[in-house]
Amino acid sequence: MDTLTHDLIILGSGLAGLRAALEAARVSGGQLNIALVSKLQLMRAHSVAAEGGTAAVLRPEEGDSLELHAWDTVKGSDFLADQDAVEFFVREMPQEILQLDHWGLPWSRRADGKIAQRPFGGHSFPRAVFAADKTGFQEMQTLYDTLLKHTRRSVRRYDEVFATAILMEAGRFAGLTVLDMVGGRTLLLRGKALILATGGAGQIFGFTTYSETVTGDGLAMAYRAGLPLKDMEFVQFHPTGLVPSGILMTEACRGEGGTLTNSQGARFMEKYAPKMMELAPRDIIARAEMTEILEGRGTPGPEGLDFVNLDLTHLGAAKINERLPLIREVCIKHIGLDPILKPIPIRPVAHYSMGGVHTDLRGRTPAENIWAAGEVACVSLHGANRLGTNSTAECLLWGRVTGEDAARYVAQAPLPDAPSAAAQAEAQRLQALLTQAGSESHYAIRTELRQTMDASMGVYRTGAAMEAGLKKIRELKERYRHIQVRDKGRVYNTDLIHALETGFMLDAAEVATAGALARQESRGGHARRDFTKRDDENWLKHTLATITPDGPRLDYLPVTITMWQPVERKY
Repeated sequence: MDTLTHDLIILGSGLAGLRAALEAARVSGGQLNIALVSKLQLMRAHSVAAEGGTAAVLRPEEGDSLELHAWDTVKGSDFLADQDAVEFFVREMPQEILQLDHWGLPWSRRADGKIAQRPFGGHSFPRAVFAADKTGFQEMQTLYDTLLKHTRRSVRRYDEVFATAILMEAGRFAGLTVLDMVGGRTLLLRGKALILATGGAGQIFGFTTYSETVTGDGLAMAYRAGLPLKDMEFVQFHPTGLVPSGILMTEACRGEGGTLTNSQGARFMEKYAPKMMELAPRDIIARAEMTEILEGRGTPGPEGLDFVNLDLTHLGAAKINERLPLIREVCIKHIGLDPILKPIPIRPVAHYSMGGVHTDLRGRTPAENIWAAGEVACVSLHGANRLGTNSTAECLLWGRVTGEDAARYVAQAPLPDAPSAAAQAEAQRLQALLTQAGSESHYAIRTELRQTMDASMGVYRTGAAMEAGLKKIRELKERYRHIQVRDKGRVYNTDLIHALETGFMLDAAEVATAGALARQESRGGHARRDFTKRDDENWLKHTLATITPDGPRLDYLPVTITMWQPVERKY
């Protein structure tokens, strides 16, 4: 096994990973040897799919404030967010928007030339900064261009290199084992520190907005390495997934004035959130939609996906073409429907993991030389429910923070001992997986896992369904031990990659379901039919899941409250 050594390794090349690489290079004056590792070609990271905007307070003179953004976020989180993290976030984000502006991001503008902002769900002021409906793509492109311009000599890219394990020595990060897909080699990447920026685990669901590559790799590797996962039971279902594909119909559709109607043509949100209507938080709208569908006011759809409607027709062609061009293009290409002329069929869709690797306010994990940023991390900023536009913002801010802190750490830290024995054991595991003549299909296991998660961990949950789901996941994990990888080659073996991804997905799904089954309340994205109320006396706390031979061990941490005590959420 070849060994390559770097000062800092960044795993993941989305918004958080790119921002971390830029900041680490800047802080070190280009003197650090930084590895940027991605299982994809760099600009294929799922961050390019973010559409609607990025939250920041830019208009205090027009009525917005840091306190208002913080309150909206804490209330939106159903009071599970750590309020010190929220305060730090809202204070720092305006500078991130201006930094991207200085780097050349083509933000949409107002008539007076200032950066435009639009309304988003759960926000009481229009603070979503946007670039039409391609915000994530433009942010990624700007960071990528800046990386090429300023840090070419200090950042080495490892594109299409798949990480299989985080290796620890004496409780500290020592290296990564990776598969060089193009070269067909197993490599050991050693480093003084690691920043995890691998995104979420949305592919554990069947109906999801996520790219096929978002399979919880970083979450599972961190969990297997002994790091705790926090609040994984909280999964966000975006209210507007295109039927039948699940492609995201950005919340900007509603921010620009789109409405939700049922099969009877009624704007049903007035029953559920009479003040904010279609701009209520996502968990509230998702439950409202499912209630309409379950009570017979949806429209029968393909593959059993009954739907309600997202109506943009009243916005007019000019506004749709200016503000929502991607939405129109996707609808026409995928279902042959022009949203200028007809409403869009939508239903709630798995969209985001509020939980992740447990970190402190600076993105530091319990391992002294591992940081985590973006969706793979749980600071906790989002608590039980994330507000739209706070996620791309989180990636940018904690990408910067972790890049800065890790760069300063590695400038003074020694290189840990080589994890030779652990690396050799991982290489033997991969070889055994490649050569074993198993009887199970990992593709079938993945399909069954996703069906199980859709059935047991959806918008509405029950103890009985989750218990059955957890039992099924553990049966699938046992069957997974007997899978067969049919492609025995080394170069670009996507069969092997998919098999490894399925193993990661099983771990992420088990942790999420175990945490949800234990949490006997309804809060944010975790809505139980058998425990319908929020229970602050018993459950105003974070779940921590740590690996054991028998599955996740669940412990709990208090929520950090600095200003606002929990109250009833009304919109």
